[in-house]
Order: sequence, then C-alpha cells, then structure tokens
Amino acid sequence: MTRYAAFLRGVNVGGVNLKMAEVAAALEGAGFTNVRTILASGNVLLDSRAGTDAVRTKAQKALRDAFGYDAWVLAYPIDAVAAISAAFPFEREVDGHHSYVTFVTDEQVLDELAALADGAGPHEKIERGDGVIYWQVPRSTTLETTIGKTMGKKRYKSSTTTRNLRTLDKVLR
Repeated sequence: MTRYAAFLRGVNVGGVNLKMAEVAAALEGAGFTNVRTILASGNVLLDSRAGTDAVRTKAQKALRDAFGYDAWVLAYPIDAVAAISAAFPFEREVDGHHSYVTFVTDEQVLDELAALADGAGPHEKIERGDGVIYWQVPRSTTLETTIGKTMGKKRYKSSTTTRNLRTLDKVLR
C-alpha cells in the first residue's frame, strides 16, 4: 500500500466549491483508504495499491461523478512530495514573499514553464525541478508575475497545480 498526496486543481477558488468531508467520502467510495483532507484547498492524503497514473485517473473520475465538475487531480507518492519540498532551491521563508511549487505532469508544459525564467521580473525567482517549477514572488503580486499570468490559461489545467510551500509542509506532517 502506498501513501499518496492528491492535489485537486482549482478547488474552492474560481467557483468550484467543495466540502472536504464530501471529497473524502467520494474518494473512499472509489476504493481509496485512509483518506484525509488537509486545509480546504484540495489537498488529500490517501492510500492505494494502484500506481500513480491509476490513482490520478480514478480520483478524477470519482470527483467528476460525485460533483459534476471537470476535476483535475495530480497524485504523487508522499515520499516524492517530501523530496520535492526538500529540494526547494531558494530560501524557504522570505519576509514579504510567497514560496510556491507548481507540480507538472506534462514534460512539454514543464519545458514551457521553465523557459519563463528568462523573462521573469527582477523580484520573481523561477527554477525547474524534477517534475516541478519552483518559484518565489513578492506577496500581492502572484497573479501579475510571469508564472502567475501563464498558469491561468486553460491549456495548463489538466497538467499543473500550484501549492504554497507552507501548504506542502502541512501535507507532509
């Protein structure tokens, strides 16, 4: 049995409002065990014998069936999430800044997002990691940054989701 972190994209922002207890129930109904939600922003821990791709597909179907929305889920073994967090390349806590990790499942999208580092503003840090983009920006500017403007495009919905580093720390506790 493998412990996974499942990250639901766009939950409780932009009009997709879900109660985490109902999300947990839907995932349990799909056969996942030891399901626990963290915060109200679509972070779920669950156990499964299936591989990562199967967990992602099964979770998406369960959420689409239960809630009738275009659910996108990125799933990772919890050890992989811990390694991603540990590899954060910038100072983790910078006063007045947000530290983010964007999880990316599509290699072409990862290449596109990593290339944005060349055009980043002077206060925006972007670095490619193993299947992720690490970035750090001043507070109150996230949506105005190079990455922030790009991530809102429909093209990235199915293969990306972003989490604040503090959220990842809560997921890993």
